[in-house]
Amino acid sequence: MRSLASAAYATACLLCLQGCAGWQSALDPKGPAADELAWLIWFFTGLCTLVWVLLMVTLIAPLLMGQRGGTEPLALDIGAERRKLRMVGAATALTAMILIGLTVLSFFANRTLAAIGSDAALTIRVTGHQWWWEVRYEDATPSRILTTANEIHIPAGEPVRLLLTSTDVIHSFWVPSLAGKLDLIPGHLNVLDIKADRPGVYRGQCAEFCGAQHANMGTFIIAEQRTKFDAWWNDQLKAAAAPASEEAKAGAELFIKRPCVMCHTIRGTPAGGRVAPDLTHIASRQTLAAGTLTMSRGNLAAWIADPQGAKPGVHMPMVELDGDQLNQIVAYLEGLK
Repeated sequence: MRSLASAAYATACLLCLQGCAGWQSALDPKGPAADELAWLIWFFTGLCTLVWVLLMVTLIAPLLMGQRGGTEPLALDIGAERRKLRMVGAATALTAMILIGLTVLSFFANRTLAAIGSDAALTIRVTGHQWWWEVRYEDATPSRILTTANEIHIPAGEPVRLLLTSTDVIHSFWVPSLAGKLDLIPGHLNVLDIKADRPGVYRGQCAEFCGAQHANMGTFIIAEQRTKFDAWWNDQLKAAAAPASEEAKAGAELFIKRPCVMCHTIRGTPAGGRVAPDLTHIASRQTLAAGTLTMSRGNLAAWIADPQGAKPGVHMPMVELDGDQLNQIVAYLEGLK
């Protein structure tokens, strides 16, 4: 029985520790902001554990010591009362010192976080929608301003400034491995500075309940070497690729004739909708529907045919298409890389 209990305890510990790593864990930092926050979390946790242990010892010790025999229960021991008063005073002073110390630590941590983006060369505006992320890369040259969706590419090892806002309700942007969470508020602009120490893919999530599909409002920050990032940006600035096959050409014509054109933009075509994600290079993304589905021909077809089936409550309407028409549109969108 004892060995079974030990095995169960070890298994429970391992399961708990699984939450301390991975691409969406605040305890697995991959950037200076996350490092500072993780250190603060561990320090607060250790200190609070120590305080709890001391408090339990203080409470349990008198119970174990018991009442000394032969003493009158109602008799007042002046010496003991003074010792108790000194203990309470010392505990009060220690509590005040701990609170002041934690406040000072928080202040210096905030100062460190604020300094991360002081020399940021790249500014990205992230706008929250129900339920996806609009990503706009700012640039002094208007022709180099880029708008995409849900995936945020950044150069590894360089600070990046994110300008956060929303068009509908309050959302919250959180990529635990890179930075803390910050709200996106309609009509207000918040600033979040991030930096990825090394190339990689870091998953983020909306951390503020924002409606039916809050749980399916994910994002990915893709950090890559500067040369690779510049090449990606230049490719994304290009207009949509012309359809290569007859099926794709038929899909392009069908896309323009159907309601899709009222919501989505595909640069280089008459499609100029602004209320849904830009699809100019949709096939270059890793996921669909803000991280809900992995990018594949089958998932693309399923998403177009029945968006409510994959993401109930999403604002994308169902468009009536027969099998051939669906395959044509999918063939067209697959070529938008």
